[in-house]
Formats: sequence, C-alpha cells, structure tokens
Amino acid sequence: MEKIIQGKKLKLVQGDLTELAVDAIVNAANAGLQLGGGVAGAIRMKGGPSIQEECNRIGRIRVGEAAVTGGGKLKASYVIHAVGPQYGEGDEDEKLRNATLNSLKRATEKGLKTIAFPAISTGIFGFPMDRCAEIMLKTASEFLDGQQTSLEEVILCLWSRGDLELFEKTLDTVSG
Repeated sequence: MEKIIQGKKLKLVQGDLTELAVDAIVNAANAGLQLGGGVAGAIRMKGGPSIQEECNRIGRIRVGEAAVTGGGKLKASYVIHAVGPQYGEGDEDEKLRNATLNSLKRATEKGLKTIAFPAISTGIFGFPMDRCAEIMLKTASEFLDGQQTSLEEVILCLWSRGDLELFEKTLDTVSG
C-alpha cells in the first residue's frame, strides 16, 4: 500500500528490512549504539562488523536522535541509527516522533532518495504498535508534505502481516 504526498511515496511493505535495496535502512537503536538483538542484531549479522565499528566511533546519542553509518555488506548504502523510547520512560510519543523526524533529516542531509524504517521501539522497548503506527506515519507524512527533501520514497517495513495491516489501516487516517 502506498500514498503519494507532494509527488513522493509513503509506502508500506511486509518483509525483512535488511533485504531491502534502498539508500538507507533505519536501525531501531539503543542509546549506546550497540547492535544487540532484534532489528539491530539482524543488521549486525548481515551487514558485518564495520557497522558496529562505526557506531563505536560515534558513541552514545540521546533518545530521539539519529546517527548515520555505512551499510557494510547490506543492500542499503547507509544505516541510520534512530534511538526510540522505551515504553514507560516518559514523553515517549515525542521521543518517537523525534527519532523518526531526525532519521528523515539525516537522509535528506545525505541527499538520499529512498529510506526504509522498521516499527521503532515496538520490540524489546515495548512501545504499543498502534501508537507507533500513528506517530511514525503522521511524522513521515508531514515531513514529505512540508519539507524540502531529496527523499522520493519513504518505506515502513513491517515484519508480520498483522503489523502491516495495522499500519495500512492507520495510513488511511493520517494522510489523504
């Protein structure tokens, strides 16, 4: 499913984020930029050690921020590491909005045309999938509608069919 916003695509797909041939994929990162489990673990395994080495040079970043590394052996040229909130830590909606927005800004700064996101913070960080869908889709939609950006396609890549269906339902309500 996709929506066209100011001539740009906001697209939903089901699959493995690490297999997408896009300019950048977004890692649902922790503040220490340590590639442990979940999305980050898959990125580490498929992308090779160079991504973690670059993360180590960057060091810690704050919740809501995003940093860029190369993509190692991934199909994507870059990985944008976005630190989402842990559910229950306070001000989570704004922190997730900032993590999404800062990822889009980093991609634009690099002049990238395509970016793919996972559902940030919904794994081990426990963020509710429905709130994630609303926040991430609204933020991406508003960014494409109101910003000068090199981005031509923003993809949200969901692992399960149920998550994809939830995001599809939500997309109908956040952009026209």
